[in-house]
Amino acid sequence: MPASDYSSNKACNDKGPANKNLIMIVSDGFGIASEAMARGYVQQIDRRPYEWLSSLDEILVGTSRTKSTSSLVTDSAAGATVFACGKKSYNGAIGVTDDEKPCGTVLEAAKLQGYKTGLVSTARITHATPASFAAHVVDRDMEGLIAQHEIGDNVLGNKVDLLLGGGLCFFQPNTTKGSCRTDTLDAWKLAQTKGYSTFSDRASFDALKTSAKLPLLGLFTSGHMSYEIDRDAAKEPSLAEMATKALNILHKNTENSKKGFFIMIEAARIDMAGHDNDPAAHLRDIVQYWETITAVRKFIDAHPDTSMVATSDHETGGLTVGINPDYSWFPKFLQPVKKSTEVICPEITKLPADKRSEFVRTTVIPQYLGLANVTDSDVKSIVDGVASGSTDCKHSVGHVVSKYARLGWTTGGHTGVDVGLYAYGKGTEKLRGSNENTQVGEFLRDFLRLELDSVTKRLANETTVQPGFSWSREETTLLTRRSLSGNSYHEQVDSYHPARAHYH
Repeated sequence: MPASDYSSNKACNDKGPANKNLIMIVSDGFGIASEAMARGYVQQIDRRPYEWLSSLDEILVGTSRTKSTSSLVTDSAAGATVFACGKKSYNGAIGVTDDEKPCGTVLEAAKLQGYKTGLVSTARITHATPASFAAHVVDRDMEGLIAQHEIGDNVLGNKVDLLLGGGLCFFQPNTTKGSCRTDTLDAWKLAQTKGYSTFSDRASFDALKTSAKLPLLGLFTSGHMSYEIDRDAAKEPSLAEMATKALNILHKNTENSKKGFFIMIEAARIDMAGHDNDPAAHLRDIVQYWETITAVRKFIDAHPDTSMVATSDHETGGLTVGINPDYSWFPKFLQPVKKSTEVICPEITKLPADKRSEFVRTTVIPQYLGLANVTDSDVKSIVDGVASGSTDCKHSVGHVVSKYARLGWTTGGHTGVDVGLYAYGKGTEKLRGSNENTQVGEFLRDFLRLELDSVTKRLANETTVQPGFSWSREETTLLTRRSLSGNSYHEQVDSYHPARAHYH
């Protein structure tokens, strides 16, 4: 990976006009150990001094505590809902409180009070984090209904002025090949009837001018956008590119207004690489996150009426930087990796069983992972993982790289540790120290002087259950979530999770 300037030395200017714009960045699944791993990599590979800091390190102000109402280990739905509503909820809840009632979000309140709004994510735009700011469903798997809520097909009407990310499949009717919907609704066309200019290719994104008329809906992939390590820049914009474009368009559309904008930007795939225990994919999405932070800081420097808060909903993977027997870890083993385990494993799986060992020995380990020494035990662990299924395959490939780098993983799920809290711009000093995640949501609300209770009242008759979707809350308040056909929704769209094993 080539060296880049991920650092910015400019300090926040506490003087100037009143705050007008607020940027919330959620680095899904990103923990303190992940920051240390990525920093150590850049320091060693790019020959930076030991005191070098990333653009994120420079703006650390505290930590956030992450538990939900149903568990000491949150999922992304409850983790984002608490930021959006300022209220804790159960794992699986999207924009609803623990009693399963809709709660007004900071994005919705901002829109109703005259601000422009945006959602940007490298996940499906209907995935838990963006959904929690603009939808209200009792179960995160109800992504068909989430898509409708996000484009204003609900009691509040249009509320998100700009949406960029992945997840086109939930906007296509089930008569379309590759659709993830369970009905015949064409949500893409519905968005157009509600005034959205829609696009799904890189050329249209590049052609967007800052003066583009809102609302805009741009989705570049059927499912999640690619890991940064796999991204084809000719087809998919990076997170930093999407964030920069979104900020410039929202600014242009509000520059003559007293009210600015609220936007939530999600670095989503850091989390998924953690689920996969894929250190190289994890690293490169973190570096892309740094580039996004640098871009946002530059925007704030040019527009001092803007402030940013950045934090994570939870940590994923239980990453350990350094494992026995040595007091060391070796960044050099992450540098030559060319593909994510998400891409590698299907290549192995499609081969006949008797061809897999040779492919792993001659192609996967030396070419894709860049490891000079191919051992029988490494080949066997990967081939055995393939035979056990997609998740085990990805873990087995990731663990081979991790072994040599001396990185450890305690889980393929989430952990309950505190996460870093970062901020830049006027007024963010109030976040210093250890914060409950509710305090982050309360800060967003108070920063723009938003009235969420009145929005909650307007949502009293919101549809929160997707037609044809059967669900229940168990006594533990964890969800059992299946479609009426008996198939779990995530089996259709998320390959990195064992069906129903845990949340993500």
